[in-house]
Amino acid sequence: MNIYDIEVKTIEGKTITLEKYKNRVMLIVNVASKCGYTGQYEGLERLHKLYAHKGLSILGFPCNQFLSQEPGTEEEIKNFCTVNYGVEFDLFSKIDVNGDSAHPLYKHLKSEASGLLGSEAIKWNFTKFLVDREGKVIKRYAPSTAPKDIESDIAKLL
Repeated sequence: MNIYDIEVKTIEGKTITLEKYKNRVMLIVNVASKCGYTGQYEGLERLHKLYAHKGLSILGFPCNQFLSQEPGTEEEIKNFCTVNYGVEFDLFSKIDVNGDSAHPLYKHLKSEASGLLGSEAIKWNFTKFLVDREGKVIKRYAPSTAPKDIESDIAKLL
């Protein structure tokens, strides 16, 4: 499967393919507004401001599968991210990342970069996947990995 063929829905409800991000480095993150890691929005936005003009795209996918930590509507999620963290990177409609209803993007990401001990399951919110300019999944990062700790890996790909 080619990552650029995968359809996603923007937080505003428009269906697009990831072709929009071809030739860009992507950091894809499942996000939540009521998680202990929610403060990572600040670090993700910092990376966006520093590197978007050099070819980085951060894609945030809200997910409510972990203790219902993303219960809001798309409008509420977007408002929360904008008001509290000044988020300008791309946000998408809420999706599932695990189970039978997992979004095709996450099925692809998990198959390309397994987690701890070879597990494909996403363990928690703010799991991050780094994808190079050719659409290859380079690395998977744990939820506890701060965005600043990924910066050197991003810089190498830019």
